[in-house]
Amino acid sequence: MAALKPVRCGGYTLTFDRTLLMGVLNVTPDSFSDGGRFLDFDIAVEHAREMVEDGADILDIGGESTRPGSESVSEAEELGRVLPVIEKLVGEVNVPVSIDTCKPGVADECLKAGAHMLNDITGLTDRRMIEVAAEHGVPAVAMHMKGTPKNMQQNPVYGDVVAEIIEFLGGRVGAARDAGVEDVIVDPGIGFGKTTEHNLQILKRLGEFRSLGCPVLVGPSRKSFIGNVTGLPVDERLEGTLAAVAVAAMNGADIIRVHDVRECRRAAQVADAVRYA
Repeated sequence: MAALKPVRCGGYTLTFDRTLLMGVLNVTPDSFSDGGRFLDFDIAVEHAREMVEDGADILDIGGESTRPGSESVSEAEELGRVLPVIEKLVGEVNVPVSIDTCKPGVADECLKAGAHMLNDITGLTDRRMIEVAAEHGVPAVAMHMKGTPKNMQQNPVYGDVVAEIIEFLGGRVGAARDAGVEDVIVDPGIGFGKTTEHNLQILKRLGEFRSLGCPVLVGPSRKSFIGNVTGLPVDERLEGTLAAVAVAAMNGADIIRVHDVRECRRAAQVADAVRYA
C-alpha cells in the first residue's frame, strides 16, 4: 500500500513514519475518565503543557462529554470551556491543537482562534461541519458512531462491524473531499456504539481501514472494553491501555488518542521498533 502523504495543520506538518500520539484534554465536569479534573483554566493549560513535554504530537481539546448516556450542552457553554484554553495554547505549545466537537459553530470559533484541525465524533455528517473545515483549510477527523452518546450503547448490532464502518467512513471521506477538505483522518470509533467484541475486532482488523487511503486514528484509552476484559475500573486501566496501544500501533494505527501520554509514548516506541524493523 502506498505511503501516506504528510498532513498539513497550519504551520505544522504531520508525517507518518511512526505512530503519533494525540493527547486528550477534556475541559468538562463529566467525562468518563477525567471529568472535572481539568475544568479549571490554569490546571487545563498546565496539563496540556505536560502532555507536550511527555511526547504528545497533537493536543485534542474537548468541552462536551461523549461518555455513554451523556447529555449535550449548549454551544455557548461548550465555547466558554474550550475557547480560552485554545487561545492560550496555540501561542504556547509547539504541536497542532485540535478542537473535539460536533458543533460547527464551536469548530468555527475555535479555528478562528488558531486551532489547527477538528475532530468530529459524528463523522462529518453535518454538512456545515464539512464547510467549516473547507473554509479554514484544516484537516478533519471523521469518526464512526452508531447512534448518539445518549443511546449508542443500547444493544448495538452489526453484520460485519469492520466492513460496515469502512463503508460509512468511505462515504464521509468522499463527501469531505468533494467539498474541498484536502486531508481527512478516519477513526473507527472504539466504544461509540460498539460492544466489547466489536471493539476487539476493530483493533484486530485495524489494517483494513488503510484501504480508505487516509491516516487512521484510534482511541482505546481507558475505554470500557478494557475494563470488561480485565475486570478493572477506569482508574486501573493503564496496563490494558498500553496493551491496546501496542496492538493498535502494530496493526496499522497512524495516530492514537490517549490520556497517559508518557506511558503510551514508551509503548508505541517499542511497537514501532517491531513494526518497522
